[in-house]
Amino acid sequence: MTDMTDDMTDNIKLVVLDMAGTTVADGGLVEQAFAAAARRLDADPDSMLDYVRATMGESKISVFRHLFGEETRAQQANKAFEEAYAELVDGGRVEALPGAREAIEELTSQGRTVALTTGFARTTQDAILAALGWQDLVELTLCPADAGGRGRPYPDMVLTAFLRTAAADGVQQIAVVGDTSYDMLSGVRAGAGVVAGVLTGAHGAEALRAAGATHVLDSVAELPGVLA
Repeated sequence: MTDMTDDMTDNIKLVVLDMAGTTVADGGLVEQAFAAAARRLDADPDSMLDYVRATMGESKISVFRHLFGEETRAQQANKAFEEAYAELVDGGRVEALPGAREAIEELTSQGRTVALTTGFARTTQDAILAALGWQDLVELTLCPADAGGRGRPYPDMVLTAFLRTAAADGVQQIAVVGDTSYDMLSGVRAGAGVVAGVLTGAHGAEALRAAGATHVLDSVAELPGVLA
């Protein structure tokens, strides 16, 4: 479903898509990996999951810094999370959301440049791309480290995609799409012309709108039609 129409949709040149929950089915894998990481550090995962759910979309190391405080312990937790998530990926637990690949291909055929972003580390992002056979699907993939280390809700990955691809003449020609409030905030702060939330992931329509979504879609499969 589309909440509103916008003349800017006709002029979008760069589409910045989130991965888990937006183009890649999450299926609770992030929470499972967080729980495994917490247990490896002898912490109680149940006491942390509310915060983890609320901050879906944020870079994972930032979440662990909040939860564990001390940097060494936060880095240990992040490493344990990445290892646990990689085990789930290796176990065949990751898959594309219905229509996601087709949507990306259609956006490309419309003459738009597509970038995929994530809050995961590069090694995890690459493992997901390999599991899906998406290594060559888009022009650019970014993780927080590729954009100076700050993930969402900062606009850094969106602006890095803007600079690296040179696909758009200005930020108003960017569409940012994700399933969390943090995705929406990063798009708003980057000045994107379209900031679209999808209802296939962590946060509902009310939270997405409150964070600045210009559109709310049932899934990313609707996006090419909205922008066409």
